[in-house]
Amino acid sequence: MSPSATPAPEEPAPARLRAIPSRLLAGSALVADRLVGERLAAEGAHKWHFAVLLTLAEAGPASQADLSRRTGIHRSDMVAVLNELADADCVRRDPDPADRRRNVITLTPAGGRRLERLDALIREAQDELLAPLAPGERDELTRLLAVLAAHHRPVHPHRDVES
Repeated sequence: MSPSATPAPEEPAPARLRAIPSRLLAGSALVADRLVGERLAAEGAHKWHFAVLLTLAEAGPASQADLSRRTGIHRSDMVAVLNELADADCVRRDPDPADRRRNVITLTPAGGRRLERLDALIREAQDELLAPLAPGERDELTRLLAVLAAHHRPVHPHRDVES
């Protein structure tokens, strides 16, 4: 291209493509994942850290298997997540008094503080993602997405189906 030539403006996708809900959801999901991932990565964290810390804060101590089921994180990945959180003093592993072969995972005070910071970053990412929507529209979108998620459970493709 010569220095004086200007690039042609991008043609918008055809109207029918721009109106396919699954395509719109997929595109928005990519942006959402990027926004959350970038913010958490800047803090040395990722979305699985947030999911585990939040689950422990809301539901209390849990076994590794329970955390896997509640968060949708595959059991084989959960070990690494818990190792990272334990190394950062965010969680504590103690033998389960009812079954010494299992550990009970507990949120530490440092983990609570870490969760507060990650929660703020997640809120920032949500605000950026949903910036064009009014508060009522944000609430309605969240409600509708929750309906879709509930209908299409399991949410996570690797979610354990064992009890």
